[in-house]
Amino acid sequence: MTPRGPLSLPPGGAHWYALHRIGFPDRETFLSTYSRLAAWLDALPEETGVGLERTILGGFSQGAVMTYALGLGAGRPRPAALVAMSGFIPTVDGFELDLANAPPVAIGHGIHDDVISVEFGRDARRRLEEAGADVLYREYPYPHAVDPQFLMDLRPWITKALA
Repeated sequence: MTPRGPLSLPPGGAHWYALHRIGFPDRETFLSTYSRLAAWLDALPEETGVGLERTILGGFSQGAVMTYALGLGAGRPRPAALVAMSGFIPTVDGFELDLANAPPVAIGHGIHDDVISVEFGRDARRRLEEAGADVLYREYPYPHAVDPQFLMDLRPWITKALA
């Protein structure tokens, strides 16, 4: 299932939060949509019959940020794994993370990303590995996009994460 960001903001498209500075989502819009998305995710096991421990969260760009938020938020139940493509671990005043209890995380980021610098992917990998997380990390020669080969690399990783 793929939820869609509820906000319509310039330059267009669906958004999860307003952004004035990369790495630091707007507090008000982030916390509002985070609560809505968390409620959706919490109801998903009853709707699908698949427990969160068998669910992998993933997203691209702002979807990756929300993946990190839901999968690493302090006090949140942990999914089986996280897949974050071209995103960043969010810093939001009043929002706490718990990296020490991270599930396995796969991170993919284009080295030519001019929207969210590859440095954010590298920082996420460093922070998660320092916290003891199992991290699959791939960089690819793309801009703000997903490398189809990275998706192929995920297949055995997902099998292992769900084992």
